[in-house]
Amino acid sequence: MATGAPPSPQPRRRLSFLHPGREHTARSAALLVMLAVLLSRVIGYLREAYIAYAFGAGPQTDAYVAAFTLPDWLNYLVAGGTASITFISIYTRYVAEQREEQANKAFSVVITVMTAVLGAGVIAAEIFAPQILRIYFRNFSAEQLALCAYLTRILLPAQLFFYVGGIASAVLLSKRLFLLPAFGGVFYNIFIILGGVALGSRLGIESLAWGALAGGIVGPFLLNAMGAARAGMRYRPSFATSDAGFRQWVRLSIPLMLGVSLVAADDWIMRFFANGLPGEITRLNYAKRLLAVPLAVLGQAVGQATLPFFARLHGEKKMEQFAASVNGAVYRAAAFSLLASAWMAAAALPAVDLVYRRGRFNFADAQQTAIFFFWFALSLALWSAQGLYARAFYAAGDTLTPMVAGTIITAASLPMYAWLFHRYSAVGLAIASDAGILAHTVALVILLHRKRLVLVSDLNWSELSKSGITAAVAAMLAIFVGRTVAIDGSRRADLASLALISLTWAAAVAGGLWLMRSSLLQELRIRREVYSPVTPPPYPPV
Repeated sequence: MATGAPPSPQPRRRLSFLHPGREHTARSAALLVMLAVLLSRVIGYLREAYIAYAFGAGPQTDAYVAAFTLPDWLNYLVAGGTASITFISIYTRYVAEQREEQANKAFSVVITVMTAVLGAGVIAAEIFAPQILRIYFRNFSAEQLALCAYLTRILLPAQLFFYVGGIASAVLLSKRLFLLPAFGGVFYNIFIILGGVALGSRLGIESLAWGALAGGIVGPFLLNAMGAARAGMRYRPSFATSDAGFRQWVRLSIPLMLGVSLVAADDWIMRFFANGLPGEITRLNYAKRLLAVPLAVLGQAVGQATLPFFARLHGEKKMEQFAASVNGAVYRAAAFSLLASAWMAAAALPAVDLVYRRGRFNFADAQQTAIFFFWFALSLALWSAQGLYARAFYAAGDTLTPMVAGTIITAASLPMYAWLFHRYSAVGLAIASDAGILAHTVALVILLHRKRLVLVSDLNWSELSKSGITAAVAAMLAIFVGRTVAIDGSRRADLASLALISLTWAAAVAGGLWLMRSSLLQELRIRREVYSPVTPPPYPPV
């Protein structure tokens, strides 16, 4: 006779958090996406660290990084770069109205028509890649241009899989199924590393491009397509452009296709100006990718998790809850970003040296990359906030306003990039990036306020100021203490400096938030309220 207690169901409940069919609340979705995106960015760092080790920073790696420009540009122009974002609001409405048949039809038409359009664009880009790249990267040598064009032609077909996978992920997100869309990027980065490890000795840097193509097929495409099929989505080829859902998608997507946001153009602009400085495109890319690790958690993950809930609140005309949700998410993301920026700015050199310097990437490369990383780190809160503000517009069905504003700001920023580049070389590009994203974020704030969608006066300025003051003091103290250790290229010095900086930063942050009686840390405590999947919590937590 059994005398023991029955097994606790708690482990099973915990594992259900990772079940592909689990419908998530705003809180569980945010936590899951944070975990997945953080994992993806960590693996993305390992990818960049491997590339730095195997290929260093020079003309060859500049050509590899530049090879992503035309594929990314094509995806942005044809698919708006945000196909899944615009489709989410349409599909969410169909699901809420229990119109599954219309949802499937809209899905099929969008996939069929836009895959044909994008396919034609890929073919044209394959043919004219050398001519386009010669105009854009005018300072590349003939050998660099040839390599860049060859790698570009390998990468271009991946855009078809990214696009279809993005639409499939929109179906899953609309049904609050976040697991598979969240982990697509993990497989993409893994395959790039596998491509380099398996084929690097035989194909050189070309192996990374083949890995990226395979990763685009397996990660963003196959995972999401299989998940969407399991969720009930059915695809039938259709060119029925008269479909109401397709026409609404086109109306929402055209502004994103025609406009140019600095969020996407920032990398393109920096590559354009830096292509005459050997290795600088690569070092700027390494610094930006390192920034992407915290940004993935504090900006991208929260934005991806909250958009379906923003859309539902706006669709249900719960405007006060909608505004509170956006302001709450922005406050928390920005507050934690400010604190993280303080550590990153203070630890720039030892952190970059520790994570990147190996193989062909030497100490001089690390020093230059650390300067770029320092400047990029200062804008983390802005990158986090603008993503959430943009999604507030998308949830409200307004893609025209943010894209018109973004295009104007991007065009107005070009002289600033040029002036700062000519005055401060590649460092000026990092500074211009900060200034540009500041202007972009401020514009979104003003426009949301003027449209009475999200009032800037309702943002928790008191707590945000406390975080900002604490971050500034923590950064100054950590920089001062960190300078007591001379960074000379040794791992011991890197670790000692990072330890001192981290301890000083942590003590300053804890003491500052306590002295100013900030409620930021208390708000991280997990609430016990259970929200129904129909009615999301009043704000999506970070």
